[in-house]
Amino acid sequence: STLDRSSAASDVYKRQSSDSGLPASTTLAKRSVIEITTDVFKVKIDTKGGDIVESDLLQYEEVKGEETPFMLLGEFEGNQYFSQSGLIGLNGPDASANGRPTYHSEQTSYTLTGDELRVPLQFTDSNGVSFTKTYVFKKGQYDVGLEYTVNNTTSAPIQVQLYTQVKRTVQEKGSLVDQNYLGAAYGTDEEPYEKYSFSDMADKNLNESTQGGYIAFIQHYFVSAWVPKQDQTNTLYSLITSSNAAIIGTKAEPVNVQAGSEQTITSIYYMGPKESDVLEALHPDLDLTVDYGWLWFISQPLFVLLKWLYSILGNWGLAIIAITIIVKSLMYPLTKAQYTSMAKMRALQPKMAALKEKYGDDRQKFGQATMEMYKKEKVNPMGGCFPILLQMPIFLALFYVFLESTELRHAEFMLWLTDLSAQDPYYVLPILFGASMFITQKLQPMTVTDPMQQKMMTFMPVIFSVFFLWFPSGLVLYWLVSNLISIAQMLYIYRGMEKKGIKVRG
Repeated sequence: STLDRSSAASDVYKRQSSDSGLPASTTLAKRSVIEITTDVFKVKIDTKGGDIVESDLLQYEEVKGEETPFMLLGEFEGNQYFSQSGLIGLNGPDASANGRPTYHSEQTSYTLTGDELRVPLQFTDSNGVSFTKTYVFKKGQYDVGLEYTVNNTTSAPIQVQLYTQVKRTVQEKGSLVDQNYLGAAYGTDEEPYEKYSFSDMADKNLNESTQGGYIAFIQHYFVSAWVPKQDQTNTLYSLITSSNAAIIGTKAEPVNVQAGSEQTITSIYYMGPKESDVLEALHPDLDLTVDYGWLWFISQPLFVLLKWLYSILGNWGLAIIAITIIVKSLMYPLTKAQYTSMAKMRALQPKMAALKEKYGDDRQKFGQATMEMYKKEKVNPMGGCFPILLQMPIFLALFYVFLESTELRHAEFMLWLTDLSAQDPYYVLPILFGASMFITQKLQPMTVTDPMQQKMMTFMPVIFSVFFLWFPSGLVLYWLVSNLISIAQMLYIYRGMEKKGIKVRG
């Protein structure tokens, strides 16, 4: 039955995703591949199944300063990362008991010379049905069109069903510092963006039916995604194969091709940088793969501001400094309220000590006397906390902007800082950050009286400096500039308070 044949898709996926028995480093060499070169890609397509088995992004370097392009798809370090597609269903060539079809191409290599390059792969089954799988590459674009043209030359109708999927070897996080998400994601008509990690796949196979939708594999700065036709119902699925490969994909509706007729089935595959505008143009929710977390509604406008500043200043480091100055300036009223409250609390410390000595261990009377003192002096003990809580979402949103923005990858600042996405090679910024944090502590009124807590606070600059040694220099630059602005604002606020007779330091 149609249902039985369609449900056999999982077996098809497992067969075509299983190991060949050869080491990963030699598997690709044994394939018969077609090479495609455009202005942004160097792609290899396996004639067996017509899968994209390697993709180099020519506009992005693997390592800063080297000419080797960044490999997004391929076989590297014992891992595989492929884009696969085929036709299953009652008469799909990829559902054949003989295995996946081997396509024929008139050329072994293609080069984009105009605005568009079409790469047709042809296969004819034992019944004489012709299948043409065509990849469509366009100048300057990272989205690739997929067209399956089925020419039914027989005297009976046939049925096929398009599937598109991404396969990637299951990988664990390699670094405690690098905590960027590596794994799958999908979107439906009800859930615009949902992560589906390797562990999620291991626990349960994804099986979602949706109008339109998309699937993706996400890594730091880059994404690959299949966007099926949005005017039909698609099934989103996942599985883990016996060869430790994670697969997430889409199945379209079955298509009936009448006898003596021809029909074309399409989809879109994106493989490239996480550029919000480009991704959103492909699917309204695909830009959510630029994962700003739950503060995306703050991060997105901040990123727009950052890009605008870059368009004026022409340097991402200067843009980071500028946006930090703007944000800190806009939040100055909150900062002033925070430091004013903390300074007033510091000024009340002698009176607090006197109350404690007066009431001893009688906590109830001590608490009542303290609240009366706060009321009389017009001091809110939580006044220093609320401004911090209100500012934190902004700073966290900026943190994710700097962490997720592809534009900052390999972006130069000045002097020794040639890559804002990499750690400071000489650790200058982390050391300066620690020094600025130490100065901030010395200027800031100390309201903590417990000796142990005071000792912990004293060591905080050292701890953060060590932690920031491995952070991307762009992020450390942001925190350093933020601290320097805080110091300047603090000095200005305290000077004004001391003129009014409020003792802040000492």
